[in-house]
Amino acid sequence: MPLRITSAPISGVKKRKSPASSRLRASPFSSHARRKATTLGSQSTTASGDACPEDHDHGPLPDLGLSRYIPETALVENVVQALCYVRDHMFENLPARAGMSSTRSAEVLNFRRSLPPLVSVAHVHTLLDAPTKVEKEIMELVNSGRIRRLVVPGRGNDAAGLGDCLVLSEDWERLVRQNNDLEPFIKDKLLRVLNRIGNRSTVPGAAFTASEYMALVRAGFLVSSSFPAQGSLSIASLPSLPSPSVAENPASRSDSAAQPTQMEAINRSQLHSATLFLSLPNTGPYLRLLAAGRAHLLSLLKKSPEIPLDLLRDRWDGAVESEKSFSVAKRARGEFAGVLPGRTKKWKELYGMNFRWVLEEAIGAGLVEIFDTGSVGPGIRCL
Repeated sequence: MPLRITSAPISGVKKRKSPASSRLRASPFSSHARRKATTLGSQSTTASGDACPEDHDHGPLPDLGLSRYIPETALVENVVQALCYVRDHMFENLPARAGMSSTRSAEVLNFRRSLPPLVSVAHVHTLLDAPTKVEKEIMELVNSGRIRRLVVPGRGNDAAGLGDCLVLSEDWERLVRQNNDLEPFIKDKLLRVLNRIGNRSTVPGAAFTASEYMALVRAGFLVSSSFPAQGSLSIASLPSLPSPSVAENPASRSDSAAQPTQMEAINRSQLHSATLFLSLPNTGPYLRLLAAGRAHLLSLLKKSPEIPLDLLRDRWDGAVESEKSFSVAKRARGEFAGVLPGRTKKWKELYGMNFRWVLEEAIGAGLVEIFDTGSVGPGIRCL
């Protein structure tokens, strides 16, 4: 077979091969630096569970005017219904997977149960949104004795204050009857005094003896003015009640019988000039919790000038797991589906306060306002 020899290997003629990249169009993103993809959960979740998806500044939302979302969705028609609604919807139910010990769960439930059934006047105005009609109805109910208006000194009397509250008279009487720290005759006398003073929030100092006054102060149904220059009477200025050992000693019965009379004689002049304010047990913890809820809501809202209401609700709840199908599926696969509610501030410090409840409080206090956007539901902004 003849050997085929050509001149190609030695002629210096070589076929030029173009690289594959020259036959393809360059990508417009080829100049951008690569970075490793990360999951949203690893960026947005913190140890406390309060973080939410990363916030971006989308600019101002469309503003179509103030929204009537709250009064249109509140299922109340009068002041009495509003009081019952606010009283019963302050907290959310304890979730099945709360992430709290049995001791902490009991502490949360006991704290809720101990709070007085107070409702701020501003909250009622938010639900009904008819200022003249609502105020007229409140005055009629107060004058008829159906509700009582409680003024807390030093907490402010304007809408943003915490000192102007309402309570149903039947709830007030129930608290007096169920109190185990008061003697039956003191309970009856207190209820008679309440009926006699009508809609006033102050009680004459001469209405009670020194021992009765001390018992009512300790039970939380009376407080005294904090200004000694005005002749007020404080707990420290009153002598202590006789101890049980003295009362049980037959030899000192005469002394114990004379001691209340001597106390009354010493403090009669002070009681006559004292200004006693009506109160309810645990009013202080209630007002502190309300102030903390307002402050937390504003701190979440100040991260953006104005945001949709649903986004603020997500921030309030925190990055918690839910019972939605995708969250349940993630838990079944052993993936991260959110933190347990007990790790969020909503449950650690606010005892599960309802988002809508604190929102209504903030609107009534003039701290925030909601407006219609026409696209993403109601929007909210600070004032």
